Amino acid sequence: DATFGPIIMFGLGGIYVEVMKDVAFRALPINRREIMSMVKQIRAYPLLLGVRGEEKKDVDSVVDSIIKVGAIIQKCKRISDIEINPLVVYENGKGVKAVDVRILITNVKKGA
Repeated sequence: DATFGPIIMFGLGGIYVEVMKDVAFRALPINRREIMSMVKQIRAYPLLLGVRGEEKKDVDSVVDSIIKVGAIIQKCKRISDIEINPLVVYENGKGVKAVDVRILITNVKKGA
């Protein structure tokens, strides 16, 4: 973001983002406590805790993934955008899997 610098957006994806606009944002750098606050901020957060017979999801692995993406963005200033969609979140303790990742790199000016 030209005004705020690098930012992270988190949401559960699908209709939760597209229709309900259920997302949360934070500026980088960001720590684990701030990421957990961001994850808890979305209205769909209770789904990660397990509802209607579903097991609790591995929220710690989601937080770890956001920390790692933030670190990559901070290290590589040429990254203009990273999108992970979907990030499959397994049952608690079983991790996550990035099924599709898109990384956009800005052009380097000659002589810079």
